Amino acid sequence: MYERTRDFLTGIGLPAGDDHAHPASPARFPDGGQYRVEIPSVEGPAALQAVFDAADAYGVPVHRVSQGSGVMLLADDELDEMARLAATRGIEVSLFVGPRAGWDTGAMAYSAAGRVIAPKIRGMDQLLQAVEDVRRACDHGITSVLVTDEGLLAVLGEMRAAGELPAELILKGSVMLGASNPASIRLLERLGLTTFNVPTDLSLAHLAAIRAATTMPLDIYIEAPDDIGGFIRHYEIADIIRVASPVYVKFGLRNAPNIYPSGTHLETTAIALTRERVRRAKIALDLLARLDPDAVMSPLPAPAGDE
Repeated sequence: MYERTRDFLTGIGLPAGDDHAHPASPARFPDGGQYRVEIPSVEGPAALQAVFDAADAYGVPVHRVSQGSGVMLLADDELDEMARLAATRGIEVSLFVGPRAGWDTGAMAYSAAGRVIAPKIRGMDQLLQAVEDVRRACDHGITSVLVTDEGLLAVLGEMRAAGELPAELILKGSVMLGASNPASIRLLERLGLTTFNVPTDLSLAHLAAIRAATTMPLDIYIEAPDDIGGFIRHYEIADIIRVASPVYVKFGLRNAPNIYPSGTHLETTAIALTRERVRRAKIALDLLARLDPDAVMSPLPAPAGDE
């Protein structure tokens, strides 16, 4: 009964269904790597330094860090310091766009059924504020921002294409965008998304179908925070990389408090959580080496100033 619909979907470049054969993805990062490592919830310069210290102590490669409290809650000197620290390692720092409905004065984002709108942009004034948040990040040397609203994504994509924002600006789709199927994710890519954090509970068949519909890297939680599932998928890491590459394997933390929005009052906790995320990455990457020693990691980027 599905034949006409399947034929139409394949005719517009979408898969005919989830791919339960779990085929290996032939796609790679431009440097030939299948995977890179991301440490999330790095809430400021002190936490970023803690990532580097822990990465050195555990021998963990780190290609990207991301943050959830937003550009708006970092002072100018903190933005400068995060950009400087990242440049010493040549890694990407992706900062959340600050304004969002869940921090605004509206009631729906706090209701049981309305929490889905909490990460979205509420009203035109907040859209203007969000764009200014991105401009400020770029002015301080940050070239990657986390986006959770489709309209904001469309505007930022057009601004980047028009030269209003840097051509190299990375628009990273947050897991809170929630797109869970190939058609939705392909649409986000067409709006200008550079890389997308898929929902935490997608199966290998789901991921294989998504990979067939999009060329951008996928960001996938190998360990997810409790408030977005709490899954620990260490034993799937090799299959996730094989099926979904190019992929950022991302290490959240189970049984940890949500500290958004963070600040100096939570800095000790933020640093402790950050160090444990790096330790979890070490455990999972050691397992990956046993499960699939041939998995290809992207080379670590060159620090600023290196040839």
